[in-house]
Amino acid sequence: MPCRYRCEARKNDLKSGAFRDSSMAMCALVAAADGTVDPSERQRVAQLIATNDVLQNFPADDLRRRFEDNLDKLTADFDFGKVSVMQEIAKAKKKPAEARAVVQIGIVIGGADGHFDKDEQAVVREACYTLDQPPHEFDL
Repeated sequence: MPCRYRCEARKNDLKSGAFRDSSMAMCALVAAADGTVDPSERQRVAQLIATNDVLQNFPADDLRRRFEDNLDKLTADFDFGKVSVMQEIAKAKKKPAEARAVVQIGIVIGGADGHFDKDEQAVVREACYTLDQPPHEFDL
């Protein structure tokens, strides 16, 4: 089976609102992992969201709004916002394929600047537990 078919089949499996919400929460969590989000980081993550093949199933402006809403919660009060964002991430827990894809998106966002730092790794690892995904399977 050619990769294009497999990739397309996978992309077609990731169309639920739960996956959308969980993915945007993960993107915000990773972006804010170190406690600050500068404008260039915000823009870089927004660009990655807009160009991610799997996320093309959803309107870009909707994704951006959800990402920004989650980021606002985290930047207002990281610890309190993190509780809400983790609840959003947990929405993908019921479907293992979606849960794995959410973790993978977190890893992509974390490595976007060429350095997947310890704060980013820690929040993705924590999200793995929230999603019932073994962190070691993602080298976390």
